Amino acid sequence: MLEQQNPQHIAIIMDGNGRWANERGLKRTAGHEEGAKVVREITTYCAKIGIKYLTLYAFSTENWKRPKLEVEYLMKLLEKYLKNELEVFLENNIRFKAIGDLSKFSNSLQNTIKTIEEKTSICSGLTQILALNYGSKDEILRAIKKLNEQNLEINEQNFESCLDTAGFSSVDLLIRTSGELRLSNYLLWQNAYAELFFTSTLWPDFNSCELEDIIEDFKKRQRRFGAL
Repeated sequence: MLEQQNPQHIAIIMDGNGRWANERGLKRTAGHEEGAKVVREITTYCAKIGIKYLTLYAFSTENWKRPKLEVEYLMKLLEKYLKNELEVFLENNIRFKAIGDLSKFSNSLQNTIKTIEEKTSICSGLTQILALNYGSKDEILRAIKKLNEQNLEINEQNFESCLDTAGFSSVDLLIRTSGELRLSNYLLWQNAYAELFFTSTLWPDFNSCELEDIIEDFKKRQRRFGAL
């Protein structure tokens, strides 16, 4: 059996920040801070090895149910992360995109997202995609509304053109950290033929060495896409 090439599109459910902090007697915010550092390591590693798309589940439509102070902190951390990473994106030829219903965010955060997207639009290497206020059910409903509004024929191509991920390839490899074994309303359409990998490692402890091992495992799998 021929070994596969690297996946073109990796999606990650970054889970375990809160548990990582709790295990160390720290505030949950400390786990999110540490998790943001891992995002940089994984993103630059993916850029280095030629991955085309890296989609990260950063904030779900359900995350608004968390304590108000934690949500406010996450919003500040997100804006801080984006501003700090712009130089890293440009140095590593990384394009930044955001998916999800961004209208729920503050004007300041929306403007920051738009600015980073515009400034990195010249980059042609890895595209880092942050899923923000994202839920797959919500995305699918919004796509159906677009189909209706544009009076488009209902087929796979038109439907995909109305998704937040229009223009990106389908997910090849989905990784979830922290040991949980569920998709959590994440890229349900795009994960149709993805290879799934679950690791018990909490996100702040995840690193490029473990990602390299997972990619090697992926390359040994035989992807059939429903065929024999």
